[in-house]
Amino acid sequence: MAAATPDHETFIRQAIQLSRKAAIEYGTGGAFGAVIVRDGVVISQGMNRVVASHDPTWHGEMEAIRLACITLQSFKLPGCILYTSAEPCPMCMATCYWAGIEEVYYAATVEDALEYGDFDDRPIYEQLALPKEQRSIRLTQILREEAVEVWKEYQAKSDRVRY
Repeated sequence: MAAATPDHETFIRQAIQLSRKAAIEYGTGGAFGAVIVRDGVVISQGMNRVVASHDPTWHGEMEAIRLACITLQSFKLPGCILYTSAEPCPMCMATCYWAGIEEVYYAATVEDALEYGDFDDRPIYEQLALPKEQRSIRLTQILREEAVEVWKEYQAKSDRVRY
């Protein structure tokens, strides 16, 4: 575990405060809040809004990443650090990789989220570890050739944005 600096503690406390707003004050979702920082400056904040928005993807980390991308006008967040009130779920962690987040600091663990909030991500981790054919959500591939034609056009585009 990395040693916490006063700045790290300040930013993680902001994330924890956002988690309190989401879960206790506003009731928008679970106790999840997040802050994105670059060069010691808060770029964005997010809190869980799953219940309020009826959107299972509206996690605090997702909101903070989306807002940081809008603020910085980039789909990559080089030099950014994510501070989050709880260890990121698989979706949020994958998004950190896609966005190029360089570091994540978190407070509560996935075990804490399970014990105190009944948030159980274990089935997701277990499913993702299985071969596609063994997962509980059936994956059926159809019309690959038609889809690949679009991919070929995309590959040939001289002005496509690479990411």
